[in-house]
Amino acid sequence: MQKMKSPPFSSSSSSLSILRRARLSPYLFTLLAFILFVAVLYGEDLMCIFSQQLEPAAADQLVIKPRKIKKTKLPFAIGRSDPECDIFTGRWVWDESNRPLYEESECPYIQPQLTCQKHGRPDKDYQKWRWQPDGCDLPSFNATLMLETLRGKRMMFVGDSLNRGQYVSMICLLHSLIPEGAKSMETFDPDSRTVFTAKDYNATIEFYWAPFLLESNSDNAVNHRISDRLVRKGSMNYHGKHWKGVDVLVFNTYLWWMTGLKFKILQGSFEDEVKDIVEVPTAEAYRMAMKSMLRWVRRNMDRNKTRVFFTSMSPSHGKSIDWGGEPNGNCYNETSVIEDKNYWGSDSRKNIMEVIGEEFRKSKVPISFLNITQLSSYRKDAHTSIYKKQWSPLTPEQLANPVSYADCVHWCLPGLQDTWNELLFAKMLYP
Repeated sequence: MQKMKSPPFSSSSSSLSILRRARLSPYLFTLLAFILFVAVLYGEDLMCIFSQQLEPAAADQLVIKPRKIKKTKLPFAIGRSDPECDIFTGRWVWDESNRPLYEESECPYIQPQLTCQKHGRPDKDYQKWRWQPDGCDLPSFNATLMLETLRGKRMMFVGDSLNRGQYVSMICLLHSLIPEGAKSMETFDPDSRTVFTAKDYNATIEFYWAPFLLESNSDNAVNHRISDRLVRKGSMNYHGKHWKGVDVLVFNTYLWWMTGLKFKILQGSFEDEVKDIVEVPTAEAYRMAMKSMLRWVRRNMDRNKTRVFFTSMSPSHGKSIDWGGEPNGNCYNETSVIEDKNYWGSDSRKNIMEVIGEEFRKSKVPISFLNITQLSSYRKDAHTSIYKKQWSPLTPEQLANPVSYADCVHWCLPGLQDTWNELLFAKMLYP
C-alpha cells in the first residue's frame, strides 16, 4: 500500500526547520515577519471577509447581517444594547396600560388617510399591542431625550407614503412636549418636502418624497398614480442634493417597485426625445437602487457626525388565505395578530430581502438596518382598511363589498408605526 506523504507545511516545527535550513536568510525572515504582522493586525477583518465568502446563504434566510464594521462609537449613541439580543425578533404582547403612546385626537399632524378612529373604526385593539423582543426589553421611547438628541440637528425621512407614515408617527411622539407657538409644519419644493420645526430646539424633522430614491416619473408628491413606472439609472443626486447637510437620514423604498417580474429602467434622460429604456428583472432593478443609495451615502455622509438608517419593506395583507382566512378576503375586519412566528405573507418578496442582505453585507457604509418586515407581518389587524379618507366617491358595488376597497398597505396611527420609531430610537441611541 502506498504511503501518503505528509504536507510539507503542516506544523509550526516545519516552519522552524525551514528557518534552520535557510540559515535565517534575511529576506525569508523579513517576509515571514511581515506575514505575521499582517495576520495579527488584520486577522479579524480577514476572518470576516473569508467567512462572508464561504458561508452559504440559505434561500429562506431573512435576517440581514451587515458586514462587520470596526467598532467605534456611533454618532448620537449614549449606550450599547445587548449584542446577543435581536430586537427585531420577538412577539406582540397585549399592554392596555401603556398603549397607545398618544391619542389620535391629540395629534393634528396625522393625514386623513391614517386617522382610523375619525373614519369610523369601531375598535381600538390595534393600538394596544407592544413589541416584546425575545430575551431582552426594548428601551422605552423617551421623547425628551429624543428632542435633546436632535437639538440643532436635521432629521429626514426619505421614501414613499409608508415612510411618511413613520415620519408623522415620530412627530406625534414628540410634539406634545413642544409649546404651541414653538412648533410649525410647512411644505416646500413643491410639496415634495415637509418640514416640522421645533423652534426652541433649533431642530427639524422632515419628510422628502422619493418613492424610488432615484429620479422617476412618479416624483410628483401629489400626482404620482402612474401605472407604467420608469426609473432613471444612476440618478441618486437628482433627489440627493436635497438631503445634503442632514444629520439623521431614514430611507425606505420597496412598494413602488412591485409592479411585476420586470421593471423599466431609463438609461438616458427624461429630456431625451428618443428614450433608451430597458426592462430588467425587478430584483435587479432594486439592486441597482441599493447600490446607488450606498454609493451616495459613502460619498456624502460623514460617518463621524451623521447616522443613516434603512427601513426594510413594509408588508401588506391582501390575501387572507395566507394566514388561514377565508378565500377572497384581506385585512378587512381583521382585529387580531398572527401568532405563527414563521408566518411570511405572499405579498412580501423574499428575493428583495436577499438583495438587501447581499448589498449591505458587501458594503463598508455604516447604515443601521431597521428590519421591521417580519414583526409587521404579524399585524394584519393594524391597517387602515376602509377607515380612512377616500379620495374618490365609492361606487354602490364597492360599498356592498368592503373587501374591494380596503387599504391593506398603510397603517392606522397611533399603531404599528410607533413601534418602528421605538426601534429607530433604540438603534440610534443604544446601537
